[in-house]
Amino acid sequence: MKRALPLRLHAALATMALAAATGTLVSMPEASAATGSATGYAAQNGGTTGGAGGRTVRATTGTAIHQALCGRASTSTPIIIEVAGTINHANTKKVSGSGCDTADGVIELKKVSNVTVVGVGSGAVFDQLGIHIRESKNIIIQNVTVRNVKKSGSPTSNGGDAIGIERNVRNVWIDHTTLEASGGESEGFDGLFDLKDNTQYVTLSYSVLRNSGRGGLVGNSESDRSNGYITYHHNRYENIDSRAPLLRGGIAHIYNNHYVRLNESGINSRAGARAKVDNNYFEDSKDVLGTFYTDQAGYWQVGGNIFDNVTWSSPGSENRPAGPDPKSNTTVTLPYSFTADAAGCVPAIVNRTAGAGKGLQVSDGKC
Repeated sequence: MKRALPLRLHAALATMALAAATGTLVSMPEASAATGSATGYAAQNGGTTGGAGGRTVRATTGTAIHQALCGRASTSTPIIIEVAGTINHANTKKVSGSGCDTADGVIELKKVSNVTVVGVGSGAVFDQLGIHIRESKNIIIQNVTVRNVKKSGSPTSNGGDAIGIERNVRNVWIDHTTLEASGGESEGFDGLFDLKDNTQYVTLSYSVLRNSGRGGLVGNSESDRSNGYITYHHNRYENIDSRAPLLRGGIAHIYNNHYVRLNESGINSRAGARAKVDNNYFEDSKDVLGTFYTDQAGYWQVGGNIFDNVTWSSPGSENRPAGPDPKSNTTVTLPYSFTADAAGCVPAIVNRTAGAGKGLQVSDGKC
């Protein structure tokens, strides 16, 4: 099914056109962008609704996004920020305000709650500029592309993470995004989607992660086991070296994802993590599931997956691949119901629905 953004009044459209030309922030009528409903673990713990019911504004610069956050009556006042165009270092500056905490050269959602950031139409582009969510709750990011964020070289942003979430964060839904780099750590890039330091109740859905050395992690070290309750579904991981994702402690539900060209390893469950891995399609990849690069084991429950041209390494003291015939070594009980697509249909479904600019389409269960 296709969920379109709501139509606006003609007068409002004219005003927005002026805003696009000047890079200013514009108030919209009180209306909620058609984001759909959070799924998976993001729908637990009271749910994730973002800025639903709040004021809608249109922003064409990173500075305007910061202005919208800082201009609220309180740090918890609901707001929907519709983003148009390209956000980059030149148009993203620190803004000060009561209770907000922003910085130059990064989109900061820090110490805030009840926020939706959604790309307009074919989606907004965050070019070499990361999105940082910290000490926040009830956040939705939708229909945006974040590309080529660096931790070394120039310019740098967000520690090299496309989307980085850390420190006492609850209830985040990242949906229909495209997260991409142009290489690995030696080229200055880090993770595409990193969760650390007590981050819980997160869903990544209908997104594309590609061309990176590191897909993403949950837990910054073997001792950072305060994170968990993460759902990954209907995503495409393409040309990723490792961390698709890397899990340290906690519980993750990983279903209906399409993995293509995982070059070194894929789902790396370690340090006591437990992953429920259902109805995924793994293709042209190596060591797509197991415990890698550590002697601290993780666990998995598997079912309904397809392994198409997947190769497996021999087990060693720090590498314990689940294959070539993956078997469950734990049981994960979910607090929510879900309907999984057949693994054989996953490549077609994900191809037409995942990523920014796909009209927020979701699976209809058909190949």
